Amino acid sequence: MAETANGGRSKPMAPLDLSPAEMIAEAGALGRRMAEGAQLFASVRDEDVQIATTPKDLVWSQDKVSLYRYRPLAESRGLPPVLIVYGLIGRYTMADLQEDRSLVRNLLNLGLDLYVVDWGNPGRADRFVTMDDYVDGYLAECVAFINDATNREKVNLLGICEGGVFTTCYAALYPESVNAMVLTITPIDFHADTVENRAGHGFINLWVRSLSGEDIDQLIAAQGSLPGEFMGSVFSMMTPMRTMTKYNLDLLEALGDRTKFLNFLRMEKWISDRPDHPGEAAKQWLKDLYQDNKLVKNTFELGGRQVDLKAITCPVLNVFAQDDHIIPPATSQALRGKIGTGDYTELGLPGGHVGVFVGGKAQKLLGSGIADWIAARG
Repeated sequence: MAETANGGRSKPMAPLDLSPAEMIAEAGALGRRMAEGAQLFASVRDEDVQIATTPKDLVWSQDKVSLYRYRPLAESRGLPPVLIVYGLIGRYTMADLQEDRSLVRNLLNLGLDLYVVDWGNPGRADRFVTMDDYVDGYLAECVAFINDATNREKVNLLGICEGGVFTTCYAALYPESVNAMVLTITPIDFHADTVENRAGHGFINLWVRSLSGEDIDQLIAAQGSLPGEFMGSVFSMMTPMRTMTKYNLDLLEALGDRTKFLNFLRMEKWISDRPDHPGEAAKQWLKDLYQDNKLVKNTFELGGRQVDLKAITCPVLNVFAQDDHIIPPATSQALRGKIGTGDYTELGLPGGHVGVFVGGKAQKLLGSGIADWIAARG
């Protein structure tokens, strides 16, 4: 059975050895379900499919970047604030998809003071924005604001996917500003997929390594960015059968239940909202990291400074998805032994790249696991 976008499992198809009467009954039931589904489809409005609804306030902005502070949902535990940093290939809204599947709400309900950075919608005018700008500029400014607003000298960082690479670089360049860091589904060794060598895993790693530097330059030059729609198609091609069947098998099943249908639509809404990745930052992401693997080699530079993983002295919790085909577990686990702290913890959770955040099993473990780990280092 294949994993669905929501981290569950699709049901097997009914056996084909049916009698004529059973086939007629099946056809009639299918017809009724389709008619009921059509009525349900017609009744749903955009306001029914809102995502990232946890209340928050804009507290800082610069250029297209915004920093939000979530309103508390429980009594504060008095811990240093947590800054959620998502990547540029996607939206932070995945961490707050819906009320019952929200890492954000789980952390707030556990008494954490939570911030999130929104990178906005980069356009062609942002083609020369680099990872240096994001880490040394925007991310550093966000941390400085939080320090001033909360009268704290240090923050906790929670990096997700490419955002985890940003926080890793920041923790190496500004170790004095970080109390603790949580990495989730974050690649560190971009060539470790060759060690793990799992069928269907690490397709992006293989694809990027197959390109020449000139190929990447021309890809970026065409639009001044790495288009979100293009990366969306790349992710779809990684699971072709899943992509082909979700709009008939999964959708048909979801149409029988309004709650399941709205869940399906929320996930599709997040998937379709994929921003463009600024051109120069995309070149660094694809060339320096995916191709040349500079991060784990300690040869990656930002702002003229070496990003040395050994300079990371804060406690680190490294969370990975055990069945992640986009960021294979080995690429994340490679961080072990590479940093300058002995307080290193790994947490492997069931599910795939997205399922680890929205899947039922992982939901019960991720929020509490992060909050308890941070509390022990508060």
